[in-house]
Amino acid sequence: MVNDDGTTRAGPHGTAQAERLGASTGKAKGRPRGRPRSFDRETALEKALLAFWEHGYEATSVSDLTRVMDIGAPSLYAAFGDKRSLFEEVVQVYGARYGSFTDRALAEEPTARAAVERLLREAATAYTEPGHPHGCLVVHAAANCSTPEVEQSLRDRRNADIAAFESRIRTDVAAGALPRGTDSAALARHTGAMIQGMSQQARDGASREELEAVVEIAMSIWPRTGTHTG
Repeated sequence: MVNDDGTTRAGPHGTAQAERLGASTGKAKGRPRGRPRSFDRETALEKALLAFWEHGYEATSVSDLTRVMDIGAPSLYAAFGDKRSLFEEVVQVYGARYGSFTDRALAEEPTARAAVERLLREAATAYTEPGHPHGCLVVHAAANCSTPEVEQSLRDRRNADIAAFESRIRTDVAAGALPRGTDSAALARHTGAMIQGMSQQARDGASREELEAVVEIAMSIWPRTGTHTG
């Protein structure tokens, strides 16, 4: 229909027709768009970290991850790749955020003995802190792991720590800070065993004070300059 001024006037059914047209083109007011829901990647990654830390690699399924991360499987794969790739990123974040006390102690303390005592004491605190699972993710995630690549990656990380302990101990032996006959490899492996054992003890409910008492005993066997090492 046409107005007196020549413009088109809606007929009695014009409004309804316009609404139907808008609905058919997807432009009706209030209609949600079909874009995927966005999410905070860092928050989702932290939630995945806590899930792997609590349950281990093998026991944490993709459905568990999508549930705790509050995202769909397509979003998980798009943002992180597959489960294994997500776990590798989780381990990197864990090392920087929760496990860096080992590297700091080795870098900042003047002797191997001081570094090991410090990292064991800090482990006693870190492994029993509230607000996150107890123990060490790198130790616990390997339990019952049947994925060879993941198992090997975690083993390599633990062995790298032992190699770093041994290197630092050998340096002190060469400098005279430890007796010449010190078995650097055995002492380094003892430190690794302490770290791994403290992680499991924390998982089993040991308190920080109980683990610190273990540290006292562990450090009492360390050789000192001028002592007989057997």
